[in-house]
Amino acid sequence: MQTRENISISNKILKEIKISVVIPTFNRVAYLERCIASVIKQSYKIDEIIVIDNNSDDNTAEFIKNKYPFIKLLNLEKEGVSFARNYGIKKSKNKWIAFLDSDDEWNKKKIEKQVEKILFSKSKYKIIHTKEKWIRNGKHLNQKKKHEKKGGYIFNDCLEICKISPSSVLMHKSLFLKYGYFDDNLVVCEDYDLWLRITSQVLVGYVDEVLLIKHGGHEGQLSKKYWGIDRFRVQALEKLILNFSLNSDQKYLVIKMIIKKLTILSKGAKKRENIKMLISTRKKEKIWKRELRKHEKS
Repeated sequence: MQTRENISISNKILKEIKISVVIPTFNRVAYLERCIASVIKQSYKIDEIIVIDNNSDDNTAEFIKNKYPFIKLLNLEKEGVSFARNYGIKKSKNKWIAFLDSDDEWNKKKIEKQVEKILFSKSKYKIIHTKEKWIRNGKHLNQKKKHEKKGGYIFNDCLEICKISPSSVLMHKSLFLKYGYFDDNLVVCEDYDLWLRITSQVLVGYVDEVLLIKHGGHEGQLSKKYWGIDRFRVQALEKLILNFSLNSDQKYLVIKMIIKKLTILSKGAKKRENIKMLISTRKKEKIWKRELRKHEKS
């Protein structure tokens, strides 16, 4: 039975937290029904669902129009996932944004748990993510310790690899205005790049429950398309230290991570006999090692 206090809390939630869900997609009509169903079935009502179709040729647009006429469908030329997410954010009507990749799905209480954390925690979170489960080719995949998720000031933990899955995130639109959007010049690691900017300055909320299921192993995944993912992480780290406001300790850690990843890339280039890349990475290593020595002396 609902008490007067519970009713007032419910009204407060509905008034304060209205959510737009942004779903970018390209040729994934086979997974869209599962994805969208997990949004519709949320225990916390979603105010707006936006699907950005990146010029699919598998009848994605027709499928959405016929089965889900209430969804806001945005059509783009094939601009990439970052451009699509950014476009969805800018076209959304609400202050709170949740992302969901079209091959992933949510637990039915995913948004409810995040909203509760936002409203009833002492910390005023503007970004919050969750624990996740990985399924690859239909089988559960165990995560390694390095993939462990957490909340708080997690910038240092985010330097090695991406520690926040876009599909797990609920965040306030003001963060994009302050720290920028997904970088559509990065073909991969665009999420790693954005979370570094945000976590360098912002407290991150975390719900330690499996509220996201990530499905992998199928064709079309960007992580399978490109070798040497650290190339793009180095690009993001260099951009961060050159163009963003970091404190001295953060700069030191970023420089060390750049050197570490360049060393890994140099070994990979040597193994592949990619002389051009080997020369390039070793040249960068020397530059950043000089910067590290300067930083240590200052």
